[in-house]
Amino acid sequence: MKDLVSRCPIEEVMQVLSGRWRTLLIYYLKDGTKRFSDLRRDNPTISHKMLALELRKLEDAGIVQRTEFQGYPLRVEYDLTPAGTTLVPLIDSLGQWWETTSAIPEASGPSVLALPGAQAQRNA
Repeated sequence: MKDLVSRCPIEEVMQVLSGRWRTLLIYYLKDGTKRFSDLRRDNPTISHKMLALELRKLEDAGIVQRTEFQGYPLRVEYDLTPAGTTLVPLIDSLGQWWETTSAIPEASGPSVLALPGAQAQRNA
């Protein structure tokens, strides 16, 4: 991972969750254990290599647990760790926020930046 600019907790979280796939993978795992093929089926646009890489990064961050079962063929399952499970309500809240703000027609309503407090945060 890249060096952090500061020790800001938000920056540290974004280092772990940034990218196109990681938050989606947590979302897909929120309902329980899944195999690699299940995760590919959940989002067929992710490549095999990218899925393996992103799962490894989430595993290294302590968010996803990988369990191997001996036998032929080798079976691997992925599940959220307790730390990963605590992210689920936050991700659900992001989805609810998007549904609320994206429902505002651009031509007739305010943009996301026009919501209360957004301009003050933008200028900070």
